[in-house]
Amino acid sequence: MRDRTRLARRRVGRLLLLTPAVVWMTLFLLAPIAMIVYVSFWTQYTFKIVPVLTTKSWVFFFSSETYLSALWTTIRLWVIVLALTLVIGYPVALYIGMFIRNKTTQTIVLVACVVPFWTSFLIRVVAWRPMLGTEGAVNLILLHLGIIKQPIEALLFTELSVVIGMTQIYVVFMVGPIAFMLSRIDPSVIEAARDLGASWWRVLRTIILPLSMPGVVVGAVFVSVMVLGEFATPAELSGRKVNMLGNIIVEQVGSLKWAFASVVGVVLTVLMAVIVALLLRLADLRREL
Repeated sequence: MRDRTRLARRRVGRLLLLTPAVVWMTLFLLAPIAMIVYVSFWTQYTFKIVPVLTTKSWVFFFSSETYLSALWTTIRLWVIVLALTLVIGYPVALYIGMFIRNKTTQTIVLVACVVPFWTSFLIRVVAWRPMLGTEGAVNLILLHLGIIKQPIEALLFTELSVVIGMTQIYVVFMVGPIAFMLSRIDPSVIEAARDLGASWWRVLRTIILPLSMPGVVVGAVFVSVMVLGEFATPAELSGRKVNMLGNIIVEQVGSLKWAFASVVGVVLTVLMAVIVALLLRLADLRREL
């Protein structure tokens, strides 16, 4: 009888501990998402919406070449930026996590990586415009080195400028998690592999890469969520020539088209959820972290 009472008390205690988290998630995640889904089916007029359920906004989105193009542009830019942040960020993280063993020095280097975040996000985005212009620093340096004969106009107000801006802004979110996982690798494991005749490439391929995979996944999740939700960088660096789903949402909200904005928001949320779910399947973060 006493055992049953203790077991019941434990269950009640666990439920009480879970209650704040469940209430928080319900009020600030599930309820807003449910409301957005509900509003996406409302009837949209020019400057108002009414709670009469219809699928017109959904049909309009998936039948419009403009909005489908924005969807594919979002996916394409996400793939490109994710690949570039990984290619650029992994060697930096490898150097910080494997070759700098002094914790103080590691901290200093990581802080140096996040120094740009001490300024406003919008300032960091806009700062690329004079850098990438025909008379900007990048073109002037390339001209001075003799690499090009005339300024490259494609560096600004194009999809390339958007990729450059987002890669620079978000690469640090790839460096941090990977460097953390690499710093946890026991040096004796690598020394043992080298003593057994393994080349550095084989050590990297069979030891370092698998052990750093949780960091890669975490970094990829961070970068993916932020890139997919972008709207400021494409607007500023492409001259509004490149439209992502985030830009569509901002434009529709500004035009008071709440139902259609909700449709785009739901599509973007589903896209993020699918991508994050696929990324999390690459590593068991609960066990590794």
